[in-house]
Amino acid sequence: MSNAAVIRKLLKYLKGSRRYLFLSLILAGVTTALTLLVPILTGLAVDGMLGENAVNMDSVVKVIVIITVATVVTALVQWIMNIINNRVTYTVVRRVRDEAFNKIQSLPLSYIDTHRTGDIVNRVISDVDQFAEGLLLGLSQSFSSVLTIIGTLAFMLFIDWKIALLVLVVTPLSFVVAAFIAKKTYSMFKLRTETQAEATAYIDEMIAGKNVVAAFGKEDEVAACFDEINTRLNLATLDAVFYSSITNPATRFVNSVVYALVGLAGALSSVAGGITVGALSSFLSYANQYTKPFNEISGVVTELQNAIICAGRVLEVIEAESEKADNENAERVGSERGDVKLCNVSFSYDKAKKLIEELNLDVKKGQRVAIVGPTGCGKTTLINLLMRFYDVDEGEICLENINVEDLTRQNLREGFGMVLQETWLKSGTVKENIAFGKPDATDEEIIEAAKKAHAHGFIKRLPKGYDTVIGDNSGLSQGQKQLLCIARLMLVKPPMLILDEATSSIDTRTEIRIQKAFATLMEGRTSFIVAHRLSTIREADVILVMRDGKIVEQGNHKTLMAKGGFYKELYNAGLNKE
Repeated sequence: MSNAAVIRKLLKYLKGSRRYLFLSLILAGVTTALTLLVPILTGLAVDGMLGENAVNMDSVVKVIVIITVATVVTALVQWIMNIINNRVTYTVVRRVRDEAFNKIQSLPLSYIDTHRTGDIVNRVISDVDQFAEGLLLGLSQSFSSVLTIIGTLAFMLFIDWKIALLVLVVTPLSFVVAAFIAKKTYSMFKLRTETQAEATAYIDEMIAGKNVVAAFGKEDEVAACFDEINTRLNLATLDAVFYSSITNPATRFVNSVVYALVGLAGALSSVAGGITVGALSSFLSYANQYTKPFNEISGVVTELQNAIICAGRVLEVIEAESEKADNENAERVGSERGDVKLCNVSFSYDKAKKLIEELNLDVKKGQRVAIVGPTGCGKTTLINLLMRFYDVDEGEICLENINVEDLTRQNLREGFGMVLQETWLKSGTVKENIAFGKPDATDEEIIEAAKKAHAHGFIKRLPKGYDTVIGDNSGLSQGQKQLLCIARLMLVKPPMLILDEATSSIDTRTEIRIQKAFATLMEGRTSFIVAHRLSTIREADVILVMRDGKIVEQGNHKTLMAKGGFYKELYNAGLNKE
């Protein structure tokens, strides 16, 4: 995405702050006008004091009073202008960050699967902060700088147009120097931002997998890898800071040359009687004010470049393709549901590698469907397709004889209750986590669900019981987390169930109890069970045996064993070891 494109897209976020921007522009004009008034007054005072017995104290005191008032008013106006600019900046930042987070909620699962979590977090947090700093600096200095350049140039042309032309001839040197350095710093800041995101993502991964790293004794290797990334980040930062830091000294050098030439030319003109001493002092003040904004603008350009890079990364998230929208005439099915049919379904994550091909399945309401097969055969993928986390490439999935793509996603998903092998708990109390799918549940309902999930016992032992604040990294064991996820399902009681290794982290004794609770819950409900343990699948009405994305066998445990096919091979290879 080009810089111009990023800037155009960012302007839309300023639409709601136009009146504040207009007010800021007016205040910048007031500040500039008062600042430009002081050199004229100073010059008049100097001319009023030249010559023998020519000092008019009343006039000098009057000028001093006016300058003092102008200085105080300028400081007050600048303070108000800074408040307005801060308001505009952080309003825009809030809008950008809200839009980025809301967009993440609507992104397809495929986007999350193909992007590192740390990088996404870095874009929404760090990159937006960097963008805010650049925008604030730009708003604070750009208006005043441009108006100051225009105002001082006008006054210099009025005082002595010949010397003013000399200033104009030398001015482009500042632009040449600033442009050269800016071109260098852009690539440097871009590399720094990308490397910073890489470091954030790596830290996130290693913290999440700390126990695995420790178990394999890879601490030194991980530290060495991070040191390599950190070294690259350090070098990229040093290069970016070095080139950006020489912008100001370089432009100041050029501006000092301009000031010296103005002083020399003005002195010669004053000696020749072409300009008064007071006018020369005013001209020198204006020359100094004229060159100062170039120093500020060069610094602003450097910060804005970094801000544009960061804004571009955030906009990439905001403009990523959202999940396919629901059909305009999307239908809804009621709570009485359970018939599921897959017709010639084909799907693959990587279109170059086939996974599920021409899969057919007909499940009647109330059936318990167990899905077994070797790793990578498509079991979990089938669940993702049922929930429409991914859309099929070919064929169709029907619920109650309605294509799921003709239903709203919310309506489809509220009909399924899921317990996955990978647990997830949000930051909040135990009660809030159990009631995640039913926020209006009573305390009695929550406790009853916890009892059915055999979680009530350990919950009561927590410091504050059901009011104990927990999170995904709460210190609870994996089994306890899974029990809370099961309690969450027991509370909602959806019309259809998906159990993907739902009891993988639970001891055998507790599992037997939960299986009994599941058996009660599954009565009359269509259930899809992904499992490896024989105890989980033995009572299923239908066992689907998957291999290479296809259902190669179908039936109950007894008939499949009698058939002596792939299921029996799996059973003899490991399922019977329980």
